[in-house]
Amino acid sequence: MPQKKKPKLTSVKLSKKLKKRQTLSKELVLESAIRLADEFGLEELSMRHLASSLGVEAMSLYNHVKNKDEVLDGIVDLVISKIALPRIGGDWKKEMKKRAKSAREVLIRHPWATFLVVSRMNVGVAMLTYFDATLGCLHSAGFSLQTADHIINTIDSHTYGFILQELNFPIDPKEYAKKAEGFLPLLERSPFTYLTNLTKEVISGKYNGLHDFEFGLDLILDGLDHQ
Repeated sequence: MPQKKKPKLTSVKLSKKLKKRQTLSKELVLESAIRLADEFGLEELSMRHLASSLGVEAMSLYNHVKNKDEVLDGIVDLVISKIALPRIGGDWKKEMKKRAKSAREVLIRHPWATFLVVSRMNVGVAMLTYFDATLGCLHSAGFSLQTADHIINTIDSHTYGFILQELNFPIDPKEYAKKAEGFLPLLERSPFTYLTNLTKEVISGKYNGLHDFEFGLDLILDGLDHQ
């Protein structure tokens, strides 16, 4: 699922987004920031654009947020708050799988969010709640807190890495077999026998060539049984 190129946020487009002036609040500012990031990408999320989308002057925003960093921290936390929390005391495998699938669904809806999650020190209430509940789920299942931390890091590395690859994959999944067919003549003249045969399976429809999120997730979770 290659990520579509975001449109530029011009003054004309901003003028179409102006609404009747609402009473500003931090929540309104952050929700507006999420909408702008979803539609135009993080590179177009500035305090000036955010203020224009709300129909106010940029200085008005500083009554509710200190700066752009606080906006970024706030929108990440709002997104994380939408992810299903694992239940402490439940079947830990099912709960961790539910958590990972929910994270993928939420973060795919906000293509900019995964980068902020992995590149910033996020210590908002939702993020801390998310992590603490996950630690609790694993610890109540018998894992030490240190082992639980390693498990969370491994699952999250799979989840975030899969999402980033999914969002930036250069080929539309619907075009995968067609692209593979175009590469086949080159591969057949190469020494790469196994890759050539795999490509033929994609072309014939025996294999779609797309990676399966739950395949990797199950490998991790099933592997923990042997710890």
